[in-house]
Parts: sequence; C-alpha cells; structure tokens
Amino acid sequence: MDPATMAIEDLARDLLSLPVPSRAFLAEKLTESVDYFVSPSVEAAWRAEIGKRVRDYEDGVAGSVPSEAAFAEARKRADEAR
Repeated sequence: MDPATMAIEDLARDLLSLPVPSRAFLAEKLTESVDYFVSPSVEAAWRAEIGKRVRDYEDGVAGSVPSEAAFAEARKRADEAR
C-alpha cells in the first residue's frame, strides 16, 4: 500500500474516533468542499433546468405532487425493483 493511502486510512481511523458532534461537523465541511467541485457547465445546465421547471410550474404547464405521494411512489418502485 502506498504511503498516501496509508496516511488517509490513518486519518480516517483517527477521525472516526472523534465524538459524533465533531464527526458531523467535519462531514458537513467535507461535503461543502465537494459541492463546489461541480464543473461550470454542469452548474449552468442545472440552473437552466431549474429555471425551466419553475417557469413550467408558474405557467401551469407542470403540476406538483405532495411530497408524501412522491416518496410513497419512490418506495413502491424501489420495492418492485428488488
């Protein structure tokens, strides 16, 4: 195993021994740092898609589904896929 991999595994072991609140804080910070890794073209595409969906909803082209119904349908499809 190369030294860099060993160092990361050692770091992970040490961090996992921290109290839960400290691990949660670090997890949030790491997630935030990765969120900014999205390429500008992907970010632009998502912004355009979000804008289109909002306009479609406001113009009555698209409707909405209550979250309870959406999650129930997602669970049903996941169960059927198993």
